[in-house]
Amino acid sequence: MVKEFNILITGVGGQGVILMSELLGKAAVTDGLRVRGSEILGMAVRGGSVTSAIRIGDEVYGPLIPTGKCNALVGMEPSEALRNIAYLSKSSRVILNTAVTIPFTVSIGESTYPSLEEMLAKLGKASDMIIQLDAAQLAQEAGNRLTTNIVMLGALFGTGQLPIKIATIKESIQARFPAKVAPVNIKAFDLGYETCQQAVK
Repeated sequence: MVKEFNILITGVGGQGVILMSELLGKAAVTDGLRVRGSEILGMAVRGGSVTSAIRIGDEVYGPLIPTGKCNALVGMEPSEALRNIAYLSKSSRVILNTAVTIPFTVSIGESTYPSLEEMLAKLGKASDMIIQLDAAQLAQEAGNRLTTNIVMLGALFGTGQLPIKIATIKESIQARFPAKVAPVNIKAFDLGYETCQQAVK
């Protein structure tokens, strides 16, 4: 029995955050797990903040993750991961895509963007386990840069923490994508999984 497992996926519009949460939710239901979730969408254009919470377990009664109760945070973009630092505890796993997406407010000079080193230092004070990977590069290796989110999904499973079976999430991926592109997505998942597995050894 799974009592409570909380996953927070955060990024910006266009990075596939909602698709990741849909795949996780369907796989969890297939495995007979109780699932609750919520989504927070920023501006209705690419570049706005997007956050999705997936809560799994028999002792989960609401869709929102309490402060400090995130088991795994998937940061599709470093500054968006930092924005959600309040959900972390020392035992939280942070899977971080190191590729930066500069907000338009920085581009026009209205705000500043911290360095990756600064963001990692702050995240490191909140969590003892931060796994970094260049998901875009791994997606390119898989055959399609658009599979970055699936690379990150694979890395999430690579932590070895999730109560969802790997076979089940792969079935969800194959069912979601056309037969032509499903193999590329499975390869992207495997690359993310293997990269994370090496990091946590």
